[in-house]
Amino acid sequence: MAFEEFSQLSKRRREERAQKYKKKICFAVICSILFLLCIAGGVFAFFYFSDKKNDATNKDDGSSPSPPGGGEEQMKTSSKIIQMLCDPTDYKKKCEGTLANVVRTNASNPSIAPRVIIKAAISAAAKEIVKAINKTEKFKFDKQEDKAAYQVCKKLFQDSVDELSESLHHAEHEVKNYHTEINELKTWLSAVYSYQETCIDAFDNGDIKNKIKGAVNASKEFVSNSLALVSQISNILDKFSAAEEALKPPTRHLLAHGAPNRNGSPSFVNDEGFPDWIGHEERKLSVKSVSNLVANLTVAKDGSGNFTTINDCLKSLPENRKERIYIYIKEGIYEEYVTITKKMANITMFGEGSQKSMVTGNKNFVDGVRTFETATVAVQGEGFVGIELGFKNTAGPEKHQAVALRVQADRSIFLNCRMEAYEDTLYVQAHRQFYRSCYITGTIDFIFGDAAAIFQNCMIIVRKPMDNQQNIVTAQGRADKHENTGIVLHNCRIYPDKDLFPLKHKFKTYLGRPWKQYSRTIVMESTIGEVITPEGWSPWQGDFAFKTLYYAEFNNHGPGADTSKRVKWGGYKKSISRQEAQSYTVTPFLQGSWIRDYPSVQVHFGLYN
Repeated sequence: MAFEEFSQLSKRRREERAQKYKKKICFAVICSILFLLCIAGGVFAFFYFSDKKNDATNKDDGSSPSPPGGGEEQMKTSSKIIQMLCDPTDYKKKCEGTLANVVRTNASNPSIAPRVIIKAAISAAAKEIVKAINKTEKFKFDKQEDKAAYQVCKKLFQDSVDELSESLHHAEHEVKNYHTEINELKTWLSAVYSYQETCIDAFDNGDIKNKIKGAVNASKEFVSNSLALVSQISNILDKFSAAEEALKPPTRHLLAHGAPNRNGSPSFVNDEGFPDWIGHEERKLSVKSVSNLVANLTVAKDGSGNFTTINDCLKSLPENRKERIYIYIKEGIYEEYVTITKKMANITMFGEGSQKSMVTGNKNFVDGVRTFETATVAVQGEGFVGIELGFKNTAGPEKHQAVALRVQADRSIFLNCRMEAYEDTLYVQAHRQFYRSCYITGTIDFIFGDAAAIFQNCMIIVRKPMDNQQNIVTAQGRADKHENTGIVLHNCRIYPDKDLFPLKHKFKTYLGRPWKQYSRTIVMESTIGEVITPEGWSPWQGDFAFKTLYYAEFNNHGPGADTSKRVKWGGYKKSISRQEAQSYTVTPFLQGSWIRDYPSVQVHFGLYN
């Protein structure tokens, strides 16, 4: 009996402590909740209760219900709340115009309002894309290079329409699904914004380029607003979740969560960078030997396989196939231009070695081909995995831009691959990409684009350029501050090749330069050779993007890792905290849980040291 009384007393004390904890935390949290309610729920609550009041009044006097948004006071409140929702956008008038009617129409149902707001913003962007297509189709292109550039735009316009359509589909989900869908929306909208920039970049400077820029300007602004609104609603929901968690009494379970990410929202990863749902064995994904992979189809130049060319093999695949297919590329130099189209999803293509199974071409800018079209291999199909393959463009430095590999595919992975060219070797165009133990070589901007791309354990080899040139490793193309893109070099090694090594002091070599206004590149836990100049980073032109870019280094080593003489730009960080560096590892930056779907992938999820 004594033990029972003691047990009951202990239980009461635990309950009292929990109640006291709630009271203490409640005051600190309640202001945040009320503020968030004003922003996120105020518009919905206002109209919801206004409708209730109107319904009651109408029942008493027998009149018909007044429409939501009626009344001068209600209109003023509506306007203020819309302004708050649009505050993080860069094009506020467009945002307010888009949301005004939608908020008034749907305000009486608070459970659907966030998705309706996002859907309205994306719909507005889609309409502007269609307008841009219709407008530019009427342009007259006299020069052959302008005609070729517009063909690039037409492809990108179609990609924009497709991905906005996919975004609209996902925006249909209820609020409870936003935590799983929000990163998809950010990825697709970032890609659409990048497509508009790529279309403009396809043209040489001049009147036609200015006309194209004017035609797509509105669509870019609406896409930017969509990105901002998605992020705003995501942040609000995260803060609501954090506030709700704060009201709960402390438990051991809470201590297992990782630190907040760079946006202040919970990252749900531990100190090693692993999501809390990944077990110990899953964190040590082993690399399968290529010999253990079973091929569905084999390509062999000597005729010993199903096909003698990669293109013939790809043509044989059924469209819109769902299951993964494994294609074995036997040893050989395959002189062909290959495109893995959007309809060719879930392909694993593996070779006998990155210098044995190689695809090669020589298209280049000097010979009149737009940079976008110079790629020897272009990968667009989602879920592509390339293992022990070589991609090469043999055009040479005198031919300027000549891409070996262009990757547009979301959730794409490259393992033990080799990318060889000079200028613009690897075009990480869009979406989420992961490179592990690859060998990438070039001269100017030889890793460039606007994807969210992580390079882990890669060899970055700088080649000897022409006498009047300098070397730049990266040129990241984030053009809008709301995009979730960037280039991360993690545990890589940056060295000169054998031809540049004895001349490394003759040619300046930089880690990167800002291709676009909000360019973002992070080099961390990597070995930086003496080939990198002490300034580290190169300007694009004048002081362009110095204050708006994000360039950071963390825990690097080697003779080129000394940051004491680095550039003094406002956006450059010579050293960042461990917590900030952690936010650029696989799980938070690539939403990398999808990588665990591939058992052949060895991946390090967190920081190394």
